[in-house]
Amino acid sequence: MKTKKTTRRGILAGGNWIIDQVKLINVFPHPETLSNISSESRGTGGAPYNVLINLAKLGAKFPLSAAGLVGADELGKEIVRHCRSHKIDTKQLTVSKDAATSYTDVMTEIDSGRRTFFHFRGANAEWTGKKLDFDRSKARFFHLGYLLLLDAMDQPDKRYGTNAAALLARAQRAGLKTSVDVVSEDSDRFSEVVTPALRYTDYCILNEVEASKTTGFKVRGSDDELDAVAIKHAAGELLQAGIRETVVIHFPEGAFARTKDGVDVWQSSLKLPAKYIKGSAGAGDAFCAGVLMGIHEGWDLQKSLFTGVCSAAASLADPTCTGGVVSLEECQALAKKYRPRPRLDKTYYR
Repeated sequence: MKTKKTTRRGILAGGNWIIDQVKLINVFPHPETLSNISSESRGTGGAPYNVLINLAKLGAKFPLSAAGLVGADELGKEIVRHCRSHKIDTKQLTVSKDAATSYTDVMTEIDSGRRTFFHFRGANAEWTGKKLDFDRSKARFFHLGYLLLLDAMDQPDKRYGTNAAALLARAQRAGLKTSVDVVSEDSDRFSEVVTPALRYTDYCILNEVEASKTTGFKVRGSDDELDAVAIKHAAGELLQAGIRETVVIHFPEGAFARTKDGVDVWQSSLKLPAKYIKGSAGAGDAFCAGVLMGIHEGWDLQKSLFTGVCSAAASLADPTCTGGVVSLEECQALAKKYRPRPRLDKTYYR
């Protein structure tokens, strides 16, 4: 009797599951001084939560699945209910009886959109991924994030370097493509935590700060202007570290991608008026969701990056991480209203 061949489809995302408690403030205060809160709201936080909700809101036609650990508390129940309301499979999103659900107090300055995070790691710190069953999943992609913010996953592994690297290797052996995201941490841990995982990563999507920290290339000058040559060098270094398919580096001005076979693609972000921007907390994950949608659907890299910057632009209209993202068509329509900046590689950078 012949066994029916199954085709993997969809995205399984694992890592940080966080409730963001967003507070809009007039200014971030100096120690022992006062700042006023004008409004507050709750939203999604963490790479898998943000990416999956954004994909659902964009209108992804493929299955979406969650993996990770939440607490047996009201915040954990809220996460599970929210995912299910967007038809995200939560069978591998498990519940800890001992640890509370992770949350972050996000202080967002009204005028600038700049945000400061006060984070409680909670159940995320205990997630090892050891119970994650890739054979049970029919997903084509496994997205893991954030490296540097998953205590157990960031721990050393004798064979693979870190527990995260071991999990990614297991996903690849099961036939999934892997992608990773990193938190923008101000530390020197990037080489010991991020680099080992790159050897078992097909697609690496990170911002310019994270790329710089991981590779050592200074991608912004003293005038804060992006250096196109340094961006390319950083992407090349990440590929040399083991990325199998594509490196994508994003920044407020746009994005750059380089494939394993040496194809380079630049994409400008949209030129948004200052009054449009309500918060930037979710822009990176919104960009990531757009790019992953394109990669999953087999779009060319330019279209994937364009979808990413349009999704990020939509995200900027709301102080929460996923509140601003709308359908794919509505996101792409923003490019007609606001237009992309000039070409990055020829106009913006030296």
